[in-house]
Amino acid sequence: MSNNVKTAIDRGVANLVSRQDAEGAWRGEYGGPMFLVPMYVAACCIADAKIPEARKTGMVRYLRSAQNPDGSIGLHSEGPGCMFTSVLCYVALRILGAGRDDASAAKMRRWILDNGTALGAASWGKFMLAVLNLIPYEGIHPVTPELWLLPYAAPFHPGRLWCHARQVYLPMAYLYGTRAQMPKNDLVLAIRAEIYDRPYEQIPFAEHRDTVAPCDNLQPVTPLLRLANRVANLYERLHSRALRARALEEAFGHVEFEDSVTGYIDIGPVNSVLNALVHHFRNPGCEAERRSFEGLDAYICDRPDGVMLNGYNSTAVWDTAFAAQAILAACGADGHRDVLARAQGFLRDNQIRGDVPEGPRRYRHAQKGGWSFGNRDNGWPTSDCTAEGFKTVLALEGMAADRTPDSNFEDAIGLILSFQNSDGGWATYEKTRGGRWLELLNPSQVFSNIMIEHSYVECTSACVQALLKARTRFPGRFDREIDRAVRAGAGFMKRAQRADGSWEGSWGVCFTYGTWFGVWGLLAAGIPQNAPEIRRAAGFLMQNQNPDGGWGESYVNCLKRRWIPRQPSTAVQTSWALMALARAGLAGTAQARRAARFLVDRQDGKAGWPRESMAGVFNRTVLINYDNYRHYFPVWALALYAGRNGVSETAGRGDDS
Repeated sequence: MSNNVKTAIDRGVANLVSRQDAEGAWRGEYGGPMFLVPMYVAACCIADAKIPEARKTGMVRYLRSAQNPDGSIGLHSEGPGCMFTSVLCYVALRILGAGRDDASAAKMRRWILDNGTALGAASWGKFMLAVLNLIPYEGIHPVTPELWLLPYAAPFHPGRLWCHARQVYLPMAYLYGTRAQMPKNDLVLAIRAEIYDRPYEQIPFAEHRDTVAPCDNLQPVTPLLRLANRVANLYERLHSRALRARALEEAFGHVEFEDSVTGYIDIGPVNSVLNALVHHFRNPGCEAERRSFEGLDAYICDRPDGVMLNGYNSTAVWDTAFAAQAILAACGADGHRDVLARAQGFLRDNQIRGDVPEGPRRYRHAQKGGWSFGNRDNGWPTSDCTAEGFKTVLALEGMAADRTPDSNFEDAIGLILSFQNSDGGWATYEKTRGGRWLELLNPSQVFSNIMIEHSYVECTSACVQALLKARTRFPGRFDREIDRAVRAGAGFMKRAQRADGSWEGSWGVCFTYGTWFGVWGLLAAGIPQNAPEIRRAAGFLMQNQNPDGGWGESYVNCLKRRWIPRQPSTAVQTSWALMALARAGLAGTAQARRAARFLVDRQDGKAGWPRESMAGVFNRTVLINYDNYRHYFPVWALALYAGRNGVSETAGRGDDS
């Protein structure tokens, strides 16, 4: 083998350093979901918002690049055909100028017709088709705006939902309640004739509210949801106009609030698209509509295979925290001090320093002291981003010219403590607010676990690690609260460990990701390396190492919730496994040496690691690409491996003997 571990680390760090931007941050592509571009294109068409020609051309190229050989488009760009995304992408191609007989469009249309037509699209697809006037509102189940008038004590009040679901179904409720729909035109009439197998006027759309193509039926409708839908449809026939008007004003007030406190970026692109449509239909041409479409530019991403939308306005905080930690592991505090000082300055400047006005009235958790996934403009801190931001700023303390005030750290500690759930775990943006039974009302058909916040091993591990760093930094200040929180967090992680020793990851694919966090979290909480939980986790990883020395998992693991190996291995998943083994005191094992050799061999000529299958996931069904993962996790893993062995040794062919 040509390169030893030290050389691979040095080259990887050099590559990583070269990717830092002028602000001191690392930002990466964060795409993959195939409903984002068509929803953006649909909104622009509905509102007559002009898409620049270069962007249109790039979006057409991107949609074509993601098309499967059978003509379909997946829920994400690596997935099998999905009716929801295939129909919306077909409509987007037609809006962007592709003719009916365009080769990609024709192939997509054949797949749609052969697999049940647009009548089988999952609910989000049907909703967008309704706004596009490609299906009547009678063809979808109600999104009832009056739910926003219920007292918060009601167990199914929208304020109890997971914030991403809440912020999507909020504008949907407004659009549904007003029956917002673009006018018919020649293109609408043409597409109507193309996505169904019979004349539009002959389709009994109300009879197809529950029709869903098998490929979209990832979360089948439950008996409780069927009952709720029947009640909602009955209510639509009987509702009071005065009450509907009040409900619409209440919903619109929440839309305005979200826009105002995020600078029209909103929590994510789907929320942002739908809020823009609310403004368009309520007051066409208004300032809020203009700012909404300008805000959507934050999600646009130009990549080699076309123009897409990222799933967040930025990855900067998340990527910068991990990139800096990787450099610290590889070089220590004295290596690349200027790079680390800029990273520390960026993170410090992007800590959220105040709460939003009317937070409780708008169902918002406290945010002062937190970090969001992207930057503070987004204004939605999460538990794990806050934990990683805190850990990194603390680790880099003293590198920037300006000292971080103790109050900043104290605010972060208080926020992390406030996020903890009663089960001892941490969720993402807020505490769990509703019962698990609300998942039985999940109307999406294609996403899992979207109705309420859940505690996650990843968030719990990150928060436990951060709190123990805080205890060291502020001895005696928060000891009682931190000790109690850490004990509860460790208890949650122990209970979440599976019988085979693994942990199931929810934001990465899947068991290598969850097991890395589980091992690091328990070790941080004081569980010794020789504890049964750590040994079982290590045994799971070692048992599932591929013959090439690495680890690889299929994203199907997230759906099936069991280990399904994938070969060849990937650098990112191998890094997660090696990081767990190294911290567990097993860097000297043959398995760790083989993993290090795999990572060294996998490094490409540009000193980074090649693009591989996507390693991020959300709601168990949608892959998303954290592009920077391949640049810092292998560096971090090799640094931990080399450090635990005490030397920067060559991972030679004889090391696995």
